[in-house]
Amino acid sequence: MDYRHLRTMTDATGIVQFARRNNPDFNSGYTVDDNARALLVALNMAGKEGPVYARIYAGFLHSAQRADGSWCNLMVHGRFTPELDSEDSLGRAFLACSVAASSNLEDVRRMTREMAIKALPVVLKLNYPRAIAYTLIGLIKGTTIFDLSQYHDLLREAAARYCEQLLAFYNHNKSPGWYWFEERITYCNGVLPHALFAYYNLTSDRKALEVGRESLNFLSDRLFARGYLNIVGNRGWWRKGNYIPFYDQQPVDACSTALACVEAFVATGEDEYASLARLASDWYFGKNINNVPLYNHKTGGCHDALIPNGVNQNQGAEALISLLLTQQVMRKLGLDAGTESKNMETANERTLKEVV
Repeated sequence: MDYRHLRTMTDATGIVQFARRNNPDFNSGYTVDDNARALLVALNMAGKEGPVYARIYAGFLHSAQRADGSWCNLMVHGRFTPELDSEDSLGRAFLACSVAASSNLEDVRRMTREMAIKALPVVLKLNYPRAIAYTLIGLIKGTTIFDLSQYHDLLREAAARYCEQLLAFYNHNKSPGWYWFEERITYCNGVLPHALFAYYNLTSDRKALEVGRESLNFLSDRLFARGYLNIVGNRGWWRKGNYIPFYDQQPVDACSTALACVEAFVATGEDEYASLARLASDWYFGKNINNVPLYNHKTGGCHDALIPNGVNQNQGAEALISLLLTQQVMRKLGLDAGTESKNMETANERTLKEVV
């Protein structure tokens, strides 16, 4: 694991949003989105640095949380602004707090547990599919954390309701040849089937498994058709009935795809999903449409996108954290490149708690 650029991008406030090449752009500020994801990375870091960074990122989330439990997504020059607020950022923050609430760091555990409880009235009223998916995964984590508390039944009921809501999105939009939750496929698409597989891993709900499998297979059949991952480009996204745009490809989508395949592997034990997760991870290291690595071995950073003539030279927080989180999860479950199927069997025996 190469954490050099994480150190470069992080100061006492949190992780900086953007970079100009490999230099932090402090004028871009700090976001809850990035610091929530960075908290997940810090919790998985070995050694003395992990606790230090976990406290920084959790502290940023704490400072960004409003009295009503919601989070203000963007801080610029020491002031919070609602300019980038979104349901997605609420879901990501809740998910990160739910995971961190089981940390062995007492102060981080206490702080994030309090934030997760405070956020419940807000995150249980979300409307958009990805925000619901992030929150559903957080609720699933919470059912273990709050197993003996007054919140346990509430979390399970909310998780069931959000699972049904994702299934309703799917049933409303699917049609012959289109097995998806919306009429276009955009960003962080893997989190939608990921949430359903996670719900199945908690409850053994067969409908969640069926739709998770059908939707992820539909997505992966197209994205891996050339033998490597081709992410849906953000120049128009993939609209129903149209071609998939190949550019620009964002690192966060490789992470989303990899984590969905890992969750599917845990749910089904099927080696194919482990192989797809590896291919998604390999995208960062040159197994992609441009045959160029996104990982920068000189800086430890990750380039912001694949573009038609190579890579975006900037190395911001979202790209970096996506790379690190993907690597961490793959290693934790023994699915690094080069492992054999025997290791896959071992990984499948690991508990759901080990998967982000």
